[in-house]
Amino acid sequence: MMLLTELQPDSKKQLIWEKVKENQIQFIRLQFTDIFGFAKNVAITTDELDKALNGELMFDGSSIDGFARIEESDMYLMPDPDTFQPITWRPDEKGVAYMFCDVYTTDGKPFEGCPRNILKRALNEAKEMGYTLNVGPEGEFFLFYTDEKGRPVFDIHDDAGYFDLSPVDKGEDARRDIILTMRKLGFSIEASHHEVAPGQHEVDFKYDEALRMADKWMIFKQIVKNIAQAHGLYASFIPKPFSGQNGNAMHCNQSLVKDGINAFFDENDERGLSEAAHYYIGGLLTHAKGMAAICNPTINSYKRLLPGYEAPTNIAWSASNRSALIRIPIGTQKSTRIELRNPDPTANPYLVFAVMLKAGLEGIKKKMTPPPAVDKNIYDMNSAERNDYQIQRFPRSLQEALDHMEQDPLMKETLGEHTFYSYLNAKRKEWEEYAEEVHTWEIRRYLKQY
Repeated sequence: MMLLTELQPDSKKQLIWEKVKENQIQFIRLQFTDIFGFAKNVAITTDELDKALNGELMFDGSSIDGFARIEESDMYLMPDPDTFQPITWRPDEKGVAYMFCDVYTTDGKPFEGCPRNILKRALNEAKEMGYTLNVGPEGEFFLFYTDEKGRPVFDIHDDAGYFDLSPVDKGEDARRDIILTMRKLGFSIEASHHEVAPGQHEVDFKYDEALRMADKWMIFKQIVKNIAQAHGLYASFIPKPFSGQNGNAMHCNQSLVKDGINAFFDENDERGLSEAAHYYIGGLLTHAKGMAAICNPTINSYKRLLPGYEAPTNIAWSASNRSALIRIPIGTQKSTRIELRNPDPTANPYLVFAVMLKAGLEGIKKKMTPPPAVDKNIYDMNSAERNDYQIQRFPRSLQEALDHMEQDPLMKETLGEHTFYSYLNAKRKEWEEYAEEVHTWEIRRYLKQY
């Protein structure tokens, strides 16, 4: 077995041990993520910490969806010491900490199917071009009641609307505890409020470097679910639980930094956007269909993407309205950014950030000039106007999105062959299972009619 000791300097190991003693840590969760965005972990005692930091902790990769075949199942977890953090969101779990891990193969190489490694590859390409990617996702979720056994029931927690206050907004206390817990972990909270739909909430936290933000997003979801449970509720990130209501998004605000300066800003441009920003937008629009199955990975994802619910259904960009796939929020030089509005919180953040970045970088490399910006409501435009603005329709189903993903070479390049085909095959199976089911709507519509 090849040790990975050289990846963890002694100084960082010593710092981890100091934090362990300071916080009286007894158990450490070594956390990683499968290709579908589900958090996994192996819990160890501090007796095994040195072994873990040396990359000697083996696990069965064939038991993780999309990771490895049974004949090549041995894998190793390499903790990232910079992510060490005591757990504060479960009061009964004193003396517990976590670290995010990268997955390695038995020959000491990064496993190509590890989502964290996939994002790192994309970030390294950006670094070679002189760029760092910052991302600020917006976190939306629904709160449901639970039954006497703590299981979720399809009964929404309140009937409040956008920016409503308590007592109409019944989730205010849970949301406050979520924010206080996040702040203990170093999150900078920008805003929180009740969202448009009944029982829907949003917490916005400050942007960060893409890898750190992907880790933060995984922790954010765990905090939300655990705090909700402590309040006798169930938090769900499902994109569209109710027809006729807005759904959950994960709008991704992003910017490139070069030499410490926002590379998307240009004071001489009428919209304040640099040439690189325009090309980056061009890359995102070019690969929007190919990225759809990564950014919107479930059957339910496409129920959210309907006209009239502040969700994009067309591939276009705008500096003023929310009906476009990409929006340019008003901001200063430092805050100039591109908001991609289609991703939802069922997506794997590592993969979403990776495909966004690769699409944008290709746009810069190939100087992909985007079509004209659309500063009117796309929902109200006729077909001739759409043609003038070169507006294409966003995929309407997971099946259509998977077809576009399979035809986009950049998706295969970004994900790597292993993850690309594992993801495609699993999601096609998900679509086929859905297609074979008989749904309530069909019975309601057709039983008496025929």
